[in-house]
Amino acid sequence: MTLTPEHGHQPNTKRLSSTLPRVLREFSKHFDRRVTERLRAKGHTAISQSHQIVFSNLGLGATRVTELADQAQVTQQAMGKTLRELENLGYLERAIDQRDRRAKAITLTAKGQALVQDAIDCIEDTRQEYASKIGSNELQELEKRLREAASKLDLSYLPDLWAETAKEIL
Repeated sequence: MTLTPEHGHQPNTKRLSSTLPRVLREFSKHFDRRVTERLRAKGHTAISQSHQIVFSNLGLGATRVTELADQAQVTQQAMGKTLRELENLGYLERAIDQRDRRAKAITLTAKGQALVQDAIDCIEDTRQEYASKIGSNELQELEKRLREAASKLDLSYLPDLWAETAKEIL
């Protein structure tokens, strides 16, 4: 059945496609796409947007698959697949975790450390691009409001370090 305005579905469909979560997801996906494009231009041609989930959580000190998966809110299987891809690309390595010999500790290789530095540069370049389009003050205010909202909502999957980092950024 084709949905037409006379069926009464269009107003609800419009409402669902313009919700705050949708806008935030589109904003996030666009930002991630721009960072990925910049990383590829810097020579990290095999990096994909799906790899960013590892680096954005690995930097928070999580070093095991289970910790990374929990932090990223994905299954251990999905995280394991992404980690294998990054290991095959030479960005990280896994070894026996000295704290728990049954687990694997994940560490960055020299190539992985270079990627992280390039990613930081690409994130800053993308942020500057956004600032030039929407205004530096407006972008800073948006970031501040989103961080405040996340804090007030007590989003449990955000680590304590995130709040400390947010203070440094702003």
